[in-house]
Amino acid sequence: MGRKLDPANKVKRGPGKKAKKQQGAETELAKFITDEDDGPKRLSSRSRKRAAKRGQNLQQSKDALKEQTKKGFTDENNKWLKPAKRKRKMEEPPSEDDSDEHQQKKGGKEKAQKSAKAAVKEAMVDDYGTLDEEAAEEESDAEEMLIVECEKRCQNLLFRSLSSFYKSGGDSEEGDTVQANIDEDIDQFRLPGVEESEKEGILPLDLKTIHQRIKDNIDVLCNFSKKREEGKERAEYMSLLKKDLCTYYSYNHFLIEKLIDIFPLSELVDFLEANEIQRPVTIRTNTLKTRRRDLAQALINRGVNLDPLGKWSKVGLVIFDSSVPIGATPEYLSGQYMLQGASSFLPVMALSPQEGELVLDMSSAPGGKTTYIAQLMRNTGVIVANDANAERLKSVVGNIHRLGVTNTVVCNYDGRQFPKVMGGFDRVLLDAPCSGTGVIAKDPAVKTSKDDADINRSAHLQKELILSAIDSINAESPTGGYLVYCTCSVMVEENEWVVDYALKKRNVKLVPTGLDFGKEGFFFRFKERRFHPSLQLSRRFYPHSHNMDGFFVAKLKKFSNVIPSAPVEQEEEKTDAPEAPVLTGGAEKKPSKSDKKKIVPGKSGSLKEKVQANGTAGNKKSKGKNNLPTGPKKAKLTKMD
Repeated sequence: MGRKLDPANKVKRGPGKKAKKQQGAETELAKFITDEDDGPKRLSSRSRKRAAKRGQNLQQSKDALKEQTKKGFTDENNKWLKPAKRKRKMEEPPSEDDSDEHQQKKGGKEKAQKSAKAAVKEAMVDDYGTLDEEAAEEESDAEEMLIVECEKRCQNLLFRSLSSFYKSGGDSEEGDTVQANIDEDIDQFRLPGVEESEKEGILPLDLKTIHQRIKDNIDVLCNFSKKREEGKERAEYMSLLKKDLCTYYSYNHFLIEKLIDIFPLSELVDFLEANEIQRPVTIRTNTLKTRRRDLAQALINRGVNLDPLGKWSKVGLVIFDSSVPIGATPEYLSGQYMLQGASSFLPVMALSPQEGELVLDMSSAPGGKTTYIAQLMRNTGVIVANDANAERLKSVVGNIHRLGVTNTVVCNYDGRQFPKVMGGFDRVLLDAPCSGTGVIAKDPAVKTSKDDADINRSAHLQKELILSAIDSINAESPTGGYLVYCTCSVMVEENEWVVDYALKKRNVKLVPTGLDFGKEGFFFRFKERRFHPSLQLSRRFYPHSHNMDGFFVAKLKKFSNVIPSAPVEQEEEKTDAPEAPVLTGGAEKKPSKSDKKKIVPGKSGSLKEKVQANGTAGNKKSKGKNNLPTGPKKAKLTKMD
């Protein structure tokens, strides 16, 4: 766009660069200037057309202003309501004509005035000749846009003044009701209709709108009695919320329903947002080779920005940023630390192994927990590191050698068959394979790849593993007899349900984990399920609450090596009832060991009552001290024998 030039106001210009350097140039130039230069400069045909176009535009703008003043406000203060035209100040670019004028400043003032007057008489033309038709059109469009913007601002000012008037009270009561209705319309969340939902299926999705609708919907559900729309049920709001959460966060419908059951609505969005952010990088100091203070100082010297992990850990460090790769420093290669998530510290701390014990890590790969156990045991006792996957055991062997662990035996067995291989352990750590719903930040594929069958399959495998882990423990151990069960899942089916199953099937009880933080597990009841009240001692960790991966930790104490089998015995009793012992020779037979096992107290009663129930003895009409059977009955008894 060109600039507007007012030829009447001549801007004073200083001497140019040449005039400053060459003293007396103006006197020399006067000799060469002829009288022909005194006349006005002849314009080209193109410049004359531009001048005529510009004159027409100026005339049209003036006429429009006159009409606007006639149609505008009639009160005395109408000037502040009119949009004022702002002139943009632009710096004048240097040109050859300017340099010539600078040189002729002192010697030719009269000539410059004459040329200016001639230019005004000819037409209103820009000195630089940069205005063309497109520039003039753009300028007129800009003026129209300014007028529209000013009108919008005036409307906003009027609306604000009215709203402030109603809020302050005003003179009438109607103002209060109008403002209250406006607030209700703005604040109240309304469900989309059928037409809107059809449009959403056709048009591209607007994620900002969906995110705002999720917030408003949760706000209504938290205060449903006050903010709900009349005639709408809670199920409609919940179905819309599930749909929006699946769309915005890219989860499948099954997983969203499970998470809604676990978390309250106010906490659900925080959990989903935390899963979109990576957890901080943490390392564990290997105290077999160094101290945390020395390791931190060495890494700081290499350009690593770090801090202690927290008061609950004495060996953890958080890495914020680093100028060198953390997994390739000389300290890492020499085994002074191990790259390990903060949540993996917790089960080993809950296990608290003692020096000289026999410890089993049932699923040990990649070896972070196994080496931490060896570190706490100070390379004493024996650790059996088992894993069902032989390929993953390679990383376990590598980490054991690098960190300087010397008390570990690595083996490859199925955890469900491990009690047949070895038993009598003081402590067992079971980090069971799970669905991975607590580590979605590491593996986003979990959002859409898990369904009900996957959860049930994992839960069934975990139940088998926890029973075999309990059978591997020696309950008579003077220092141990403990099992720590942990998963990186937040599903109740893989955590509390499995532990409750173990409490019913084996002689174990839950004990405190020794962790001061974390949320309590679901105890007593969850939806239609009923759990043991002692599950309150288990601990849950969430990404949005503790800034670590989702984790579940439970610690069990085995108090008896006997495997209870009461339900199986009851079935045997029903099937083997005719084989009860019988009275012969006037005296009661002593029941054998197998017979003792088949008798369940509280249900079968005494031996004599059982025999009477089977109809083989106990005739009330028979007489005698020993209540002996008569001849024909004796023959029947011998045949039965």
